[in-house]
Amino acid sequence: MSTSQNPAATEPLRLHVPEPSARPGQATDFSYLQLSPAGSVDKPATDVTAQQTMPMTRQLIRVLDDNGDAVGPWAADIDDDVLLRAMHAMLKTRAFDARMLIAQRQKKTSFYIQCTGEEAIAVGQTLALRDGDMQFPTYRQQGILIVKDVPLVSMMCQILSNAADPLKGRQLPIMYSYKDAGFFSISGNLTTQYIQAVGWAMASAIKGDTKIATAWVGDGATAEGDFHAALVFAHVYRAPVILNVVNNQWAISTFQAIAGGENTTFAARGAAYGIPSLRVDGNDLLAVYAASRWAAERARSNLGSTMIEWVTYRAGPHSTSDDPSKYRPADDAQHFPLGDPIDRLKAHLVKRGLWSDEQHEQVRAELDAEVSRALKEAETHGLLGSDNRPGAADMFNDVYKELPEHLRRQRQQLGV
Repeated sequence: MSTSQNPAATEPLRLHVPEPSARPGQATDFSYLQLSPAGSVDKPATDVTAQQTMPMTRQLIRVLDDNGDAVGPWAADIDDDVLLRAMHAMLKTRAFDARMLIAQRQKKTSFYIQCTGEEAIAVGQTLALRDGDMQFPTYRQQGILIVKDVPLVSMMCQILSNAADPLKGRQLPIMYSYKDAGFFSISGNLTTQYIQAVGWAMASAIKGDTKIATAWVGDGATAEGDFHAALVFAHVYRAPVILNVVNNQWAISTFQAIAGGENTTFAARGAAYGIPSLRVDGNDLLAVYAASRWAAERARSNLGSTMIEWVTYRAGPHSTSDDPSKYRPADDAQHFPLGDPIDRLKAHLVKRGLWSDEQHEQVRAELDAEVSRALKEAETHGLLGSDNRPGAADMFNDVYKELPEHLRRQRQQLGV
């Protein structure tokens, strides 16, 4: 009998299941991140090909160095007022998150999701876009709405599902929808917004408009089928869309390698589909702004879509239903090598003479007070479980132009 026919000569097959470098009680080895020195990654022309960006899918675009200086080819001139607006928006987003987390713990609402540690990504990209562009976010981009000055009370009423909820209780808490602010309805079905954003961008091109779209997913959602379908359409039709992948290392309790990030990057998937792709330090506001402006210019110049993987870290739990201490080291966020986005922008502003420690604490306190006042006002419209909430009649309205007969009968049976 030949060796090839002898079962004993063949090792048993083994299934490979990716694991993080540390679990609770251990120290995470973050060397898998493949960091690049600040300012070391080239900035290509906007008409670059996907193949030419392949090296950038393994490098990391960074602007702010460890001293708070902006260095390298991506260190574009940014107006002082844009930087200050970014700082205010990031501080306000963090204050909003902190207050709403407390509200959930006090049982004023059933659910909340924070974006702690990721504020620079949504804020920086939104500042790089134009009015009229449409963003298709996930549940961790509340910074978009705060940059656009959407009233905090309105956002809070949606979270509380009270009588003033702009969505009349039809969405889960934190699944906002603000068409006038260019903020597409958040979906609990992950990754649907990716293909929707590409379709919206294609429609904008068909109409000969000048508006572009942005799509957002986390690292875990890249394993969904809609992600790959969206990339095919975006590449084939050169859709004017920015395809964002927020790699915050953890999808609920699942490490990013389970979605395919082991020994490769998510940005590499975009380049493999023929889409120019970048990998960017998501905790560097200046890098976020510069990369977003570059991608937006490509889209508006009929050069097609861009994929950007934002490397960051989810500092808090996945949601108020999650306990990350069960699956990762409790101090991971403190040791994440890209630091905290607010602290890094603060160091840069201080170095430029635009900010100070005293000003930082004053603004932070003022924003905390503003958020607290907004919540008190929102609570006057009702809390979770109170009688002051959308009524049964609301579920029949705003769905059909003309109410079907079977629903009309149901409404009559309810007496509403």
